[in-house]
Formats: sequence, structure tokens, C-alpha cells
Amino acid sequence: MAGKDAGSDQAALDEIDRRIISELTRDGRMSVTQVAENVHISRAHAYSRIARLTGDGVLTRFTALVDPIKAGLKSSAYVTLKLKQDSWRELRDQLGAIPEVHHIALVGGDFDVILLVRAVDNIDLRRVIFDQLQTMPGVLDTQTFLVFEDVDTR
Repeated sequence: MAGKDAGSDQAALDEIDRRIISELTRDGRMSVTQVAENVHISRAHAYSRIARLTGDGVLTRFTALVDPIKAGLKSSAYVTLKLKQDSWRELRDQLGAIPEVHHIALVGGDFDVILLVRAVDNIDLRRVIFDQLQTMPGVLDTQTFLVFEDVDTR
């Protein structure tokens, strides 16, 4: 039976859970009835599984996937940050408050954080990087990688 593993925050997922997650990842607006049909379970079973996955924090939110170009965000870049030691927790919330920052990841390697930044144009992108990111206390260095084309695989 699916549930939380003893001594772990990770929910144990079975094949039905994985198929439900796959369906909802493909189309977050899919009705419970359609999920049930696609996964070959009853509607009630699908509803209870989705409720459990949501309650366990496996499904964290339902959202729309937006085409950035059509939404007027014509300039995108991955920006890496090197941070002062022990500044991550303080910076995480500040980075999340910048509307142009669409994804934040703490990583290991030659830099500490990688951001996906989307802006209306290169002037706006420059503003975010130079005036907001580089001026944050705790940010030691940035490196910018322009995105020429996006391909979302979900």
C-alpha cells in the first residue's frame, strides 16, 4: 500500500501513483474522471489517490505551462551565482521575491545556485542581473548563459 516509508519524508509510490502523476504532469487541468479513465481505475479511487498525493506533498500545486515568448518574455538566461558561505537561507527568499526569477536551484559544483531568469528584453534582463542579483549581499559572482531556444519535455 502506498504511504510514507517509516522514518522517511518520502512517500512510497506505486505504479498507479506514478501513472496518475504522469497524467497530471502532462495536463494539470485534466478532470479526475479523465485521469481515472486513462489510468484504468475508478473515479473514486483516482480521487482518493490524488487527495493522498496532495496531502503527502507529492503533488504540490497545479499550474499552467506558459510559452514565455507569447507571454512577452523574449529574453531568458540561466544565471549562476557563487555565494558567501552560509548566505543561502537568507538569499533564497530574496531571490524568490524577484518576479523575473522563474526557477531557483541550490547545486553542487563550480557555483552554488542556478537561476532561470525571464525578462521582456535584454535591457530588462541586464537590469535584473546587474541591479538586483549582483548587488545582493552574499553574492560573490554571477555568470550568465543566454537561452536561444526553450524545449520543455513535460
